[in-house]
Formats: sequence, structure tokens, C-alpha cells
Amino acid sequence: MCLAIPLKLTEIDGNNAVGERDGVRRAIRVDFIREPKVGDYVIAHAGFAIEKLRPEQALENLAAIREVANAE
Repeated sequence: MCLAIPLKLTEIDGNNAVGERDGVRRAIRVDFIREPKVGDYVIAHAGFAIEKLRPEQALENLAAIREVANAE
């Protein structure tokens, strides 16, 4: 099973970018995102950002992920 995760863009170089979540950085592509900017939140799946998220939506999703992780 694959899971799309929210990441905050911290670096962008053309279509290559770095997204971060809880101190973990991942190299991703932003080919499918219109006008990506550092600080944007995106949903990433299989190494690609597939959708931008509103900051409040991203933070809500991250809180839910942390809650599930802490429940285990």
C-alpha cells in the first residue's frame, strides 16, 4: 500500500524540490504543481507532488498522522 503524505516545500530547483515533514526531508518532483513556491504544502506520492494544500488543511492532516502514529 502506498500513502500520499503532506510535505512543506523547503527547496525548489526547476522541477526538483525538497519537501519536509517533522524533520524528515525527501527529494520530490513538482512537475504537476502550478507555480510551486518554497513554503507551499503539497501532497506527495511516489516521489511527485500531486496537489497543493492550504496550510490549515496540511497542518490538520499532519496532526492526524501524528495522532495515529502515537496511538500505536
